Amino acid sequence: MYKKAAIAILSLTLTAAMPGVVKAETVMQKVSRTGVLTAGTSKDALPFAYSDNQGKLSGYSVDMLNLIKQQLEKELGKKIQLKLVTLTPAERIPKILNRQVDIVCDASSFTWERDKKVDFSVSYGVTGTQLLVKSGSNLGSPESLIGKKVGVLAQTTNERAMKQAQPQAKLVYLKTRAEGFAALEQGKIDAFSSDSILLEGWLQKAKNPDEFAIVPDRPYSREGIACMVPENNSKFLDTVNYSLVKFMQGFVNGQSQYVSIFDRWFGPKGAVLLNRDLRDLVIETMQLVIEFREDIPKDDL
Repeated sequence: MYKKAAIAILSLTLTAAMPGVVKAETVMQKVSRTGVLTAGTSKDALPFAYSDNQGKLSGYSVDMLNLIKQQLEKELGKKIQLKLVTLTPAERIPKILNRQVDIVCDASSFTWERDKKVDFSVSYGVTGTQLLVKSGSNLGSPESLIGKKVGVLAQTTNERAMKQAQPQAKLVYLKTRAEGFAALEQGKIDAFSSDSILLEGWLQKAKNPDEFAIVPDRPYSREGIACMVPENNSKFLDTVNYSLVKFMQGFVNGQSQYVSIFDRWFGPKGAVLLNRDLRDLVIETMQLVIEFREDIPKDDL
């Protein structure tokens, strides 16, 4: 009888302790144990991460996730499955904190407030905050936005940039980028604020691109694009950074496998044709990142 009671108590103790054990597991331990890397990304952020015509998640950031997966396979010595989960901007950090995803790579930008909750990788791209408006609009300067309805997505750097640029603008909160584009087309808002590259992507795919314009010429803000990971996971972050720097070093050095990835999204025949200034800015960002890192060995590129 006493033996059975002891076993029951031990079982209850272990059951109660298990959530704590799982929660304390690092990302590297979890991926090694399960063989799965669960990654959060977007479904409407062309060319970073979006759902294509076949419903498959694709994009520049998705390609980065695949490179990270390949590096994990090399380090852990086993096959890893990349499981993609679509998230809204507001879901990114909560899902990381709850350990529902191991990493988020989409069009995420670094902010000090976000950095209090999660850790960021090195930047593998750069974008800014601009407005999509109807052609012929006089909007663009901060003064022109006073009293105007500007669509934004909650908890984005675009929302923050608009508040800083013009506190007297009337922000209209929308759930998705598609909803923002539709609201502008229907005249429900005067402008839609988003990342420069995302706006270029939408405009170049629009049926009526001449009816819209991106303003102002100089973005209200500029931010590096990076991945987010749970805090206190230095080994995993090392792997993420190594993967990203390896890609950028290979691209800058003209290695075909990495150039083809970049050109697939930003080249002359890519998903989004960047203007020269923006393309140069992206490449300069890469050069700066790799300049302050030790070179990746040639036999690992």
